[in-house]
Amino acid sequence: MILLPAIDLHQGQCVRLLRGDYDTAQVVAADPVETARAFEEQGAGWLHVVDLDGAKEGAPKNAELIAQVVERTGLQVEVGGGIRNMATVDRYLELGAARVILGSAALRDPQFVAEAVKRYGKRVAVGIDALGGKVAAEGWLEQSQVDYLELARRMEALGVQYLICTDISQDGTLAGPNLTMLDQLNQAVSCHVVASGGVSSLLDIVNLYDLGLYGAIAGKALYTGALDLRAAIAACRRIGGEKGAGLSEDELDLYFRKSDLIPAIIQDDDTGEVLMLAYMNRESFRKSLETGTTWFYSRSRRALWNKGETSGHTQTIVGVWADCDDDTLLLRVKQKGAACHTGSHSCFYKKLRG
Repeated sequence: MILLPAIDLHQGQCVRLLRGDYDTAQVVAADPVETARAFEEQGAGWLHVVDLDGAKEGAPKNAELIAQVVERTGLQVEVGGGIRNMATVDRYLELGAARVILGSAALRDPQFVAEAVKRYGKRVAVGIDALGGKVAAEGWLEQSQVDYLELARRMEALGVQYLICTDISQDGTLAGPNLTMLDQLNQAVSCHVVASGGVSSLLDIVNLYDLGLYGAIAGKALYTGALDLRAAIAACRRIGGEKGAGLSEDELDLYFRKSDLIPAIIQDDDTGEVLMLAYMNRESFRKSLETGTTWFYSRSRRALWNKGETSGHTQTIVGVWADCDDDTLLLRVKQKGAACHTGSHSCFYKKLRG
């Protein structure tokens, strides 16, 4: 399960609302870019951003600020609020947003949702915000009579893969998510369900994981200190499984945005010596995390290979790091035998300069 810290933008500042009431807006951070950077430093890979002014007015109002967040961080940013037409979808995705969230448009204009999904696939999510089980729209200012499960099924039929569900009555209360509502939604559709509203503790995260949800959004709890982001992200990964399990396709997207291959530096955990450099694609990276041994992609053979499969000179992974730009990996390993095919312990044995 992934955890997405949230930034709600109102008049250029990070705010939190109570149950969606704009009159309760409380500034929790003045600089959205610095707030996003802080979330990234604590281990976040994704960020949930809502343009509250845009949601209310029906058109983007904080797009330039959101563009700065995308440009100045390495986060995968999903954006919602005021996205009512394809031009806005195009604009956000072109500026580098990983995903857009359609809310009111899903209720008012399902044909637009269908066209957006056809064009962009999993980069389009739908937000279902409900009060008393009925879907709200226009920044939660208008209440419909459409049941949230009914809308979810309609969106699934259109090909939507991600649903972000908020119980408005829980949002901003720190009272915990509506587990019954979320469980019913998760059982009703095959979409990836992200919980929003009321997430305030590690217990909430465990409960959401137990429901089989794809992800959770945390906002107010992070700003008040009720929930430690670093600990919450670690918990999501830990309860997701062993040996690095829990990396979803969206998390893998973070490392393969620039290329289908990513360089992996292999370092001896005992000595610190650099042993080799090889390349990983999505499949080899996932297999490395799942098995605890190194798998690489051969550019010449165009196939996966498992280090030591024939020679017995295996590499057992101790830890995995990404660099500051998330485009190079460092793996510390326990090396058995020689790392180089020449018989040398390290591939880097040709000294060129002193």
